[in-house]
Amino acid sequence: MNNYSKMTGQELTKQHRVLTEAYQEFKDRKLKLDMSRGKPCLEQLNLSNRLTTCLEEKEYLASDGTDCRTYGGLDGIADAKQRFATIMEALAQEIIIGGNSSLAMMHDLLARAILKGLPTGETAWGKLPKVKFLCPSPGYDRHFDMCEYFGMEMVVVDYLDDGPDMDQVEKLVKDDDSVKGIWCVPK
Repeated sequence: MNNYSKMTGQELTKQHRVLTEAYQEFKDRKLKLDMSRGKPCLEQLNLSNRLTTCLEEKEYLASDGTDCRTYGGLDGIADAKQRFATIMEALAQEIIIGGNSSLAMMHDLLARAILKGLPTGETAWGKLPKVKFLCPSPGYDRHFDMCEYFGMEMVVVDYLDDGPDMDQVEKLVKDDDSVKGIWCVPK
């Protein structure tokens, strides 16, 4: 991957020309691709058809008696938290299950941190001179949109085969109190 910030003006001009030519080649193919997210194919959608009819009476109860047709507690159904904890290699109490609202939860957490601070008693981020967030790249554009919206400086972290470059992360946070978090795309 090119590090554009380290390239000379001549190298940037050459790279721009190469990318422009490649882009034009794609345009010349006149492909009709829908690159928008969130549109699974019919076969993927059909995978869930039987989920509404596959359970017998009382199979919808969790081990603690919670009816799994509801949302459970504020942080999710305990059995589901335990299952995800195993997958995520975390503790069940570290798992929050929020349906499909993870982006809303992240946005609300950032807004709270900026306006009021965090429960640790730290100063509200909005009163700090600078707030940085580590952004593994490639990453998720909606995370980056939130940083932009809240005026946070995004610091690119390389993404390796097994996740963010943790040596790079450690160096970035070692002596910089303005780094407040890192975006991590779920497993």
